[in-house]
Amino acid sequence: MRFIIDGIAFSYDKSPILKDISLELKDSEILGILGPNGSGKTTLMKCMNRILTPKQGNIILNDENLLKMTRMDISKLIGYVPQNSVEELCFPTVYEVVMMGRRPYGYWRMNSDDDEIVWEAMTEMSVDNLAVHRFDELSSGQTQRVLMARAIAQRANVLLLDEPTSNLDIKYQIDVMETVKGLVGTKGVSVCAIIHDLDLAIKYCDKAVLLHDGLIYSAGKVEDVITENNIRHVYGVDIVIDHTYGRPHVVVP
Repeated sequence: MRFIIDGIAFSYDKSPILKDISLELKDSEILGILGPNGSGKTTLMKCMNRILTPKQGNIILNDENLLKMTRMDISKLIGYVPQNSVEELCFPTVYEVVMMGRRPYGYWRMNSDDDEIVWEAMTEMSVDNLAVHRFDELSSGQTQRVLMARAIAQRANVLLLDEPTSNLDIKYQIDVMETVKGLVGTKGVSVCAIIHDLDLAIKYCDKAVLLHDGLIYSAGKVEDVITENNIRHVYGVDIVIDHTYGRPHVVVP
């Protein structure tokens, strides 16, 4: 599986948000999308999932042009966890929200296999105990884990995660990223994740893309992207990359 973004651009009205973005996501790989607020990260992810249609460029998945595929076919290949989600409010319970991950396969006729997959996904994300709870009454952290479970239940080859650890305490941040790492290692899933925590990106990502003003400022191995100079230029913050504990981590002096 190769997921290729080739020269895409996007703008709202006359305001350019993305400019000539190209990147590649390979099998069993975690790609981190980094950059300050307003740099185009979420817009890029929505273009990768064709929620938004790029003004130019191509998106190729399994040698097919994503821009010419049906929404149902895309949903079989790509799972998406948005940063904020309200459309699930019409499905009252957690179980029903996670079951939506099976929608591309069943046309609303769910069977016992779908039920087993849903329970497995809820258990992986530790929300099985919330199955009959109302989705709109969950905490923000619980909501995030339920949406992750829905994406896992989708059984897609590619997961697009928009800030998957937002609103989570440190334990669940690690749990979510370890679950993602496990999916990559055991099921060959490829993951593209928007991550604000640079230490999490260093620990879990194989590659990274750093956006700045709608352009790719740096791309490659995560340790080559998250550097003191790059972070100073893009974020306007001085950091030190420390190696005291055997791997790089970010220190703000």
